[in-house]
Amino acid sequence: MTHQTVGHAPAGDRAGPLADCPDDALVPPGPEPLCPVDVTLAALGGRWTPLVLREFLRRGQATYSELSAALPALSDKVLSDRLAQLTGAGVVERHRTPGWPPRVRYVLTGRGRALEPVVHSMWEWGTAQRDVHG
Repeated sequence: MTHQTVGHAPAGDRAGPLADCPDDALVPPGPEPLCPVDVTLAALGGRWTPLVLREFLRRGQATYSELSAALPALSDKVLSDRLAQLTGAGVVERHRTPGWPPRVRYVLTGRGRALEPVVHSMWEWGTAQRDVHG
């Protein structure tokens, strides 16, 4: 019986949907993400971020209080942090209406809408896992 070495397959033996991903793009996370997966994770990072994005994909736009009501387990601090993160990533835009009291509405951008297939894939994978283990 021969011993099979476990490790990385030689470059020519790669298979799968990311087989053609160049090695120079697969750098460890750093201050600025370079790997496309890391770029996506930078936009969606954090425990609640995909769920906040899910609400924007359902609604297109929302106020802070609408998001808070849709995600009641989410603390105000975390929701504020996630909205700032998504705004910084260009996924949503913050629109303030002048007047008193000030009104703020968050609107999904085209960049945010482009994440819909990612969230949909997460939905499908989660549904399959839930159904197997439920």
